[in-house]
Amino acid sequence: MPFDSSSKILITGGTGSFGKAFLSSIIKKFPNLSRIVIFSRDELKQWELQQQYPPKDYPQLRFFLGDIRDKERLKIALEKIDIVIHAAALKQVNAAEYNPMEFIKTNILGSENLVQACIEKNIKKVIALSTDKAAAPINLYGATKLCADKLFVAANNIKGDRDIALSCVRYGNVMGSRGSVIPLFIKEAKKGIIPITDERMTRFNITLEESIELVLWVIENAIGGEIFIPKIPSYKITDLAEAIGPNCKKSILGKREGEKLHEEMITTSDSFNTFDIGNYYVILPGTYNQKNHFAKMGLKYENVKENFSYKSNTNDWFLTEMELRKLIKNHVDLSFNPI
Repeated sequence: MPFDSSSKILITGGTGSFGKAFLSSIIKKFPNLSRIVIFSRDELKQWELQQQYPPKDYPQLRFFLGDIRDKERLKIALEKIDIVIHAAALKQVNAAEYNPMEFIKTNILGSENLVQACIEKNIKKVIALSTDKAAAPINLYGATKLCADKLFVAANNIKGDRDIALSCVRYGNVMGSRGSVIPLFIKEAKKGIIPITDERMTRFNITLEESIELVLWVIENAIGGEIFIPKIPSYKITDLAEAIGPNCKKSILGKREGEKLHEEMITTSDSFNTFDIGNYYVILPGTYNQKNHFAKMGLKYENVKENFSYKSNTNDWFLTEMELRKLIKNHVDLSFNPI
């Protein structure tokens, strides 16, 4: 079990798509948790979440206004916390290109603030959420997330004798999350036209529930320094458009700046330090003794082939239009009927 009744958890970006879904999940699965701290900078979203979880019914919940750019505020919020889930980030690709320093301040410097604060406060486990865009990044957002990954992994080298483990999880598009393509396609399909940037495009797909299960598994099994990647399906963007709007016109716009044709979660350069552990891949730092590491984790592992890469277009698991339609109905929080 990743938690017991004495566990005290803090979620940065706790009012975002993942934070809210993770909170809902752990409250149901672990109703006797000692404390859950929702750390975010948006007072309106915190107020709205408090209406869902009133203090009289959820005394274990704390709502903590703050920004990860503020290390001192983080240290106060981390008092007596055991486990941190780091979901706070600026995420819009186009906004990053226009406002690069804002993304650097939050995604890199904010992550370093959290790393240092967690080490100082003797947090037991820190799990940072990464993104496919951190693998071979071509846009600033991806570059900031790659830097953040490096910070969390490298922090295991400077923890000294403290009992702290810092690890990352990396996955692709979360189905139906804020800013993702599915809500956009559903909205545009009502107008009769679905805009597609490039017909060749493919994407990985993961549901919020699957991302939560991954994080819970990593909390229980990580010992520090790993980047965990789930084995998940891909889809063609044209199949997604057909699943949502089979009778709609498809308008080809052209690839946007900073956008990849295909997503990548493990590069060929990563392959020398990447291992197959069953449902997941894991990337370890090249300085680690992998045999000793997996022995401590208690997991069986296999080396992936040299020059292996994990890309959405070469994946051996693709979703069909019918499967996509079913997933959208079950996992996207929108009124959906194929148009």
